[in-house]
Amino acid sequence: MQAFLERYESLDMPSFNELSAEEARELFDQLRVAGEPEIELESVEDRTIGGPHGEVPLRVYDPGTEGTARPLLLYFHGGGWVIGNVDTHDGTCRKLAADTGYPVVSVDYGLAPEHPFPEGLEDCYAAFEWVAETAAELDADPDRLVVAGDSAGGGLAAGLSLLVRDRGGPAIAYQLLIYPSVGDATVTEAYKENSQGYFLTADDMAWFRDHYFETEIDMGNVYACPLLADDLSELPPATVITAGFDPLRDVGANYADRLEAAGVPVAYHNYDDMIHGFFGMISEPVALERAHEAHEAAVADLHATLE
Repeated sequence: MQAFLERYESLDMPSFNELSAEEARELFDQLRVAGEPEIELESVEDRTIGGPHGEVPLRVYDPGTEGTARPLLLYFHGGGWVIGNVDTHDGTCRKLAADTGYPVVSVDYGLAPEHPFPEGLEDCYAAFEWVAETAAELDADPDRLVVAGDSAGGGLAAGLSLLVRDRGGPAIAYQLLIYPSVGDATVTEAYKENSQGYFLTADDMAWFRDHYFETEIDMGNVYACPLLADDLSELPPATVITAGFDPLRDVGANYADRLEAAGVPVAYHNYDDMIHGFFGMISEPVALERAHEAHEAAVADLHATLE
């Protein structure tokens, strides 16, 4: 991990606050911290569905496992709601499909500032309704749908779980939240300890927030910041993964505690020697054993609950 950080710092890349959203996306696409793992699946198909704000691209990964009623995992990529796409998280989704044996549907939700809160979340809701309705076509079980995501995508998965509960939508069977952005990290010890030098910085986080939220009122919306919700009961069982050197560590840990206090089954895994983004570092040039351990833990939790 130290070797990666030293190599990253040596690149002397511009900070996000020096760039436009479009320039930041181009830079992030070029700077993938890990190569694509050589994981072949039965099929990988790009599709498009209609969403509330236009078309929503999806990528459907099928590992080729037998059965017509498999659990299905709906994945929301990270990137501060501003950068990232299905390509930047292709390796993660391939590995999740291969290791779980479940189809994975990755969602290219609308990014800010063109699509500020709540538009990305509404795209995710549309994708969830689509997989619930299309489960049979995907050889999946509509009663065993998982929502998952990392960082901003983890926040979207948590917010979607709240929204589906409150709207009485199709049931979510499980939520996999990987260092999720679920609340105001700036008031936590993890933010103070890790605001510089560990890949995700305080300046980056401020830049993301400024693009995603149009008003301060939006920052108080429980579907954007689930930690603010008074009632977290009757939410799906959850796995929460955090990293020790991550400014988001404490908000993830606090959310796991809040869920457990509300009677929600929770498996919490903290990788104290890791940084934000490590879950995707699964292949050369940055292949971390700890990242593979985190995948194994997540898959074991899913199998224990869903099978």
